[in-house]
Amino acid sequence: MPLHQRGAQRASTGRSYRLVVLAVTLSLAALGGLVANPRPAAAAAGMKVVVVVGPAGSSTAKYIANGRRYASQARSYGARVIELYSPNATWSRVKAAAQGANILIYLGHGNGSPSPYGPFSALTKDGLGLNSSAGHGNNNVKYWGEYYIRTYINLAPNAVVILNHLCYASGNSEWGAANPTRAVAMKRADNFGAGFLRANAKAVFAEGLDSASYILASLFRSNQTLGQIFMSVPSASGARDFTFSSARTPGKRVWMDPVAPGRYYRSVVGSLSTTASAVRRS
Repeated sequence: MPLHQRGAQRASTGRSYRLVVLAVTLSLAALGGLVANPRPAAAAAGMKVVVVVGPAGSSTAKYIANGRRYASQARSYGARVIELYSPNATWSRVKAAAQGANILIYLGHGNGSPSPYGPFSALTKDGLGLNSSAGHGNNNVKYWGEYYIRTYINLAPNAVVILNHLCYASGNSEWGAANPTRAVAMKRADNFGAGFLRANAKAVFAEGLDSASYILASLFRSNQTLGQIFMSVPSASGARDFTFSSARTPGKRVWMDPVAPGRYYRSVVGSLSTTASAVRRS
């Protein structure tokens, strides 16, 4: 996901946090709060899922195919789904569609911070890369940053945001660039979640390389916590993962799971002890 104008995760701490998440989950189970596999149609009644694919050059068609698979998966659970794809994924359309969304899924270019492209700007960083105008191809990117997300989008209470195939969002660098230091990756993941959390999201998942379908399945068909969902994917390392308190959003946690040293392609930030059932009740 190259280019500045096109935008292209300590084990002991992680284990400690997982114990906290597990304790919360067991407590809820003792109170009768968990159901292993709620009926999908009943669980998804009233759920609104918005799938957005921004202009991403030659990757756009692949991202749209992924977006359509997520949309079909959400519909199979009974959710109401709105799809907005490049070249018609403009800010005005996305802003209108995202209001009250329970789940917002975005695929496209990411423009995050820290980056090689100057200081942080809330106007362009850590938001969405959308079509600057409708119907003009898959390279006309305009970044609508954290400011626009937190100011103009009001997601449903306990909403979840899923960022898929972005640069920067999970802490990663652009393709071809040097791997980030741990400190830089932490700032990137934390920063990218901030605007969406202020727009009512309970958590922001970032999957830089792989499918995010496991997140959707768990949100609709389990009562796992959001932290458990993050570490439920088979590719989760469980050895290098770590957590820390968010510097950008007080009271929230960031969980990162690098696939190898310097390879930060998975993160989640937010209220990670929240259960999937709470998301479905929002």
